[in-house]
Amino acid sequence: MIATIFFYIFSAILLASAAMVVSARNPVHSVLFLILAFFNAAALFLIAGAEFLAMVLVVVYVGAVAVLFLFVVMMLDVNFAELRSGFQRYLPVGAAVGAVLFVEILSVALGWKFSLGAAASRASPAPAISNTEALGNVLYTDYLFLFQAAGLVLLVAMIGAIVLTLRDRRTSRHQNIRVQTSRTVAETLEMVEVRIGAGVKELGIYRPKVAEAELEPVHEDAGGHGDGAHHAPEMR
Repeated sequence: MIATIFFYIFSAILLASAAMVVSARNPVHSVLFLILAFFNAAALFLIAGAEFLAMVLVVVYVGAVAVLFLFVVMMLDVNFAELRSGFQRYLPVGAAVGAVLFVEILSVALGWKFSLGAAASRASPAPAISNTEALGNVLYTDYLFLFQAAGLVLLVAMIGAIVLTLRDRRTSRHQNIRVQTSRTVAETLEMVEVRIGAGVKELGIYRPKVAEAELEPVHEDAGGHGDGAHHAPEMR
């Protein structure tokens, strides 16, 4: 009885949050509602006895994918008002695609039925293995290539997010590995004698001198900006 009540509560919240994902005007709010939907779906998995799927849903989708979506939405300088300006123009195409998908889902739901051996297999005793072990046997044998393909898709999505959010700032400092590895002890280490009890007021703030080889001005038009402006010196 209690499991049934919680099932309907989590289901209602899941449906409401899923509707808000596609209807919210702010994309950040859409991602937050998506995270809420993932949490409620994980709770439904726990009620169904699939604890491994629930933990995977929370760790992978909430902890990685949803946070990645939120990072991309917040970091990209996207003009969402301009994107929504063509909504009425693409409304007929979107409605047609949605109608086709609705008909396909409806046909699958109406044509679905129990297999002949479902009742007998349900009455038979369960195997002496855990849910996680049974899922791993199926996932890494029958669906191994699909599992690897899903991993490649997520890898491409991660690389794409990094490339899209990468900015070549003119004031950024870059490392020069050759200069760093060629430095000697005399250039990097300086012995200073400080008497006991000496404070900052007496000694001042110690600022070591930077070697001239470490400060190299960037040439004109560095980084492919195309404007030929002089850039600030960079720390090597």
